[in-house]
Amino acid sequence: MRPQHHTAVAAPDPLVPAALDSDVRAAISDARGGLSMISFAQAAQDFGLHLAASPFRCAELAGEAVRTAWTGFAADDTPPDDPRFRGDAWAAWPFGAYARAFLGTEQWWTKAIAETPGVTQHHKDLLAFMTRQWLDTMAPSNYAATNPEALARALQTGGLSLLAGGLAAYADAVARFDGGAAPKFKVGRDVAATPGRVVLRTDLAEVIQYNPTTDQVHPEPVVIVPAPIMKYYVLDLTPEQSMVRALLDQGFTVFMISWKNPGTEDRDKGFDAYIEDGLLAAFEIARKITGSPKLHAAGYCVGGTLLTMAAAALARDGDDRLASLSLLASQADFTEAGELRLFIDEAQVSLLEDAMRSRGYLRADQMGATFQALRANDLIWSHVTRAYLLGEPPQVTALDAWSADTTRLPYRFESQNLRSLYLENDLAEGRLTVGGRPVALPDIDVDLFLVATEHDHIAPWRSVYKFLLLCENDITFLLVNHGHNVGIVAPLGDPNRRYRTLHLAPMGAYVDPDAWLAQAAVHQGSWWGPWFDWLKSRSGALSAPPSRKGGRDLGAAPGAYVTAP
Repeated sequence: MRPQHHTAVAAPDPLVPAALDSDVRAAISDARGGLSMISFAQAAQDFGLHLAASPFRCAELAGEAVRTAWTGFAADDTPPDDPRFRGDAWAAWPFGAYARAFLGTEQWWTKAIAETPGVTQHHKDLLAFMTRQWLDTMAPSNYAATNPEALARALQTGGLSLLAGGLAAYADAVARFDGGAAPKFKVGRDVAATPGRVVLRTDLAEVIQYNPTTDQVHPEPVVIVPAPIMKYYVLDLTPEQSMVRALLDQGFTVFMISWKNPGTEDRDKGFDAYIEDGLLAAFEIARKITGSPKLHAAGYCVGGTLLTMAAAALARDGDDRLASLSLLASQADFTEAGELRLFIDEAQVSLLEDAMRSRGYLRADQMGATFQALRANDLIWSHVTRAYLLGEPPQVTALDAWSADTTRLPYRFESQNLRSLYLENDLAEGRLTVGGRPVALPDIDVDLFLVATEHDHIAPWRSVYKFLLLCENDITFLLVNHGHNVGIVAPLGDPNRRYRTLHLAPMGAYVDPDAWLAQAAVHQGSWWGPWFDWLKSRSGALSAPPSRKGGRDLGAAPGAYVTAP
């Protein structure tokens, strides 16, 4: 059995040469936003050497480059087919030519990288990402002089739109320097406002029990495990968007884990600590307060992965406290974990470990920069265009405010996450240990409800779907529209929601994801509805809500951890 790569995490002796080298690499990491230039250099070298060994391919690419340039600047009267260049203004000369030349360059690089033989797939993917980032900065939509909409708006407003854009850019720069602007959505007032009490506090988590909203409730509580990587209240946004409130209204007693924002003192907290002081502690207090021997557990994103580990450990130990398991945009097999894998190889992980080693945690801005890079057009350049070039005030949503409310991760936890899950895939392959002993996912013997989202850049739906290869349980799999966050936050009654579903009976023949997609029925509406029905079918008869006897009263929700710096 391979080691788990989570020992010896103590801060290095500053006088040891290896520690000095680690400090140098940490400084490099901080200067480059946590990204390893060595990984990028290796990808570029792999591509360059193989391209140099293909002289006729080089000649072919040169000819295609000339044709691309000529086609791009040819006259045309239709807007280019790209969201950045929609509208009739982009069809007019010379703006249409700018856009077509830019898109042609994108296509040329995509083809050149993809069709060069001998380059490893990881290096191809990484180089394609690098090239896309570089080209995105040069898109004609990003500059006032080459953006017809920005020029027209400036003429209409006498230049005031550009002045407003400049002021917005200045305000953003000041906010970044000062640590962020004043929040439009206040935690505890506008978001995370569902009434409840903190009934338990550990070194890593607070457990919130929410007040019932119905006269009768099901006996089995629902314990929600959010991702430690962000604040919990993505599942308790505004009252209209709150999954917690919707569960309460369906007659469930709901408990929520609110993770601590870790500091240097938490450097040694890894998977075992989060499971013991978070999940198992929440399970125990929920059972103690409700008096129910069974509970429903639901995990979101990395919280769902932790929940999967805990469920396998409970099954291994003969503990049958789980009535059901719901995993929302969560992965157990990480071999196809999407574009995040671009940043995860030995060079990249080692650099991040050096950056975390001295301070004891991964900074929130390092994670945020990675997520922004994955969706640069949506999260960066669209803001530049609308706010800076057109002078439009940004429309901040509750989800935007939550996304900006970032957290840190302890050294050991993130090192285990990157190495044991992404690099080694230990959870899916039976090598990951919980409590010192390996866990195996086939041991999980409760019904599962899996939710994936169509446009997920963190947990791609085909990666989530691979859970079907790891367990032979009764599984209900739903594929919902939108992305990783918006797809999960799906209020009842939203007309823009749809989902596909197909029930998979235990021990049935495996259905591959493409075949499943072809068979799965499409339904309009939020996936919350069928999930609530699924939970009810696995719950006992309604009765009076439980008191909080058995738990402590440590203050009103949302508690202290969610607002701590």
